[in-house]
Amino acid sequence: MSTHMESSTKRGRSVLYIVSVILLVVFAVTGLVMFRQARQTQQSLAKADQLIAEINASGGTAPSREQIARVLGDDGGAVCANPNDALSRATFLNQIANGATGPGYRPVIANARIAQGELQIIKVYCPDQLAGFQQFINSLNTYSTGGA
Repeated sequence: MSTHMESSTKRGRSVLYIVSVILLVVFAVTGLVMFRQARQTQQSLAKADQLIAEINASGGTAPSREQIARVLGDDGGAVCANPNDALSRATFLNQIANGATGPGYRPVIANARIAQGELQIIKVYCPDQLAGFQQFINSLNTYSTGGA
């Protein structure tokens, strides 16, 4: 059995060690980021399952699990950013209108079910905001149709 004589220089070995350490750090950071994303994806899918159960229990038709997870993420997205903020409420009220533009635009007395989806999202994703938003919805003048 014979051994080879070391033919690389000390500088060459140093460069190899430094490059190896840099690659190791890059792979570790990449792995950590990928782990966090995978965990967030699992949380968003679990929340989407909860929301689908809520929607189905109320008799609605839920979008797909992936659509809900993509739009709402694991924190409720824009719906839970601050649902009781004045701008958020104004945006919600803007959606309860007759659909006209310009001078024909008027608020309407909407069906009581109009806010159920948003209430269910808040219930699942940001339950700490639910009481305030429920109080806001209860203050609206709505009507109920048969079975609603």
